[in-house]
Amino acid sequence: MKQSKKTQKLVILGMLSSISYVLMMLNFPIPGIPPFLKIDFSEIPALLAAIIFGPGAGVIVEAIKNFLHYLIQGSATGVPVGQLANFVAGLLFILPVSFMFHKFKNTKGVTAGLVIGTMIMSILMAVLNYYVFLPAYTIFLQAPALSGEETRQLIVQGILPFNLIKGAITGIIFVLVFGKMKQWIVKRVAI
Repeated sequence: MKQSKKTQKLVILGMLSSISYVLMMLNFPIPGIPPFLKIDFSEIPALLAAIIFGPGAGVIVEAIKNFLHYLIQGSATGVPVGQLANFVAGLLFILPVSFMFHKFKNTKGVTAGLVIGTMIMSILMAVLNYYVFLPAYTIFLQAPALSGEETRQLIVQGILPFNLIKGAITGIIFVLVFGKMKQWIVKRVAI
């Protein structure tokens, strides 16, 4: 019986990782935001995994999604800077949702987690982009470095609003998905 549940968990995680990768490929820009920032809904399967099986499962789905993306799509820099940034942003978004759901086990917990996750992701990704990801892009692309002011403007006018918008849209869609799948999810949480 226990082996059957492990197998079922692995199958569900594999399926959610695959769906997450496909959703990552279906991305689109947001008007008024720099075009290299594209929204996708690949965090939704990772959110499901993190709620059903715990935060570690969400981390696994995020890792597999980004590994597949790097393996299949590659990277403009040759180094997976974009995939690493996506992985970190995904974790900053999904982990608060998982923790809040497991604490309260209801829609209010999910909603509070989505708001907290959006804020944490937006703020920390602004900081990480300033100090880590944008400098890494310029190094690996051998592009001229942005000045501190140019970097700050890109973050304030592009990256920060992008993450707030992405978190809000993904959160709204996830609340709708969660509402439709709540019975199934609650049954699976016990696995």
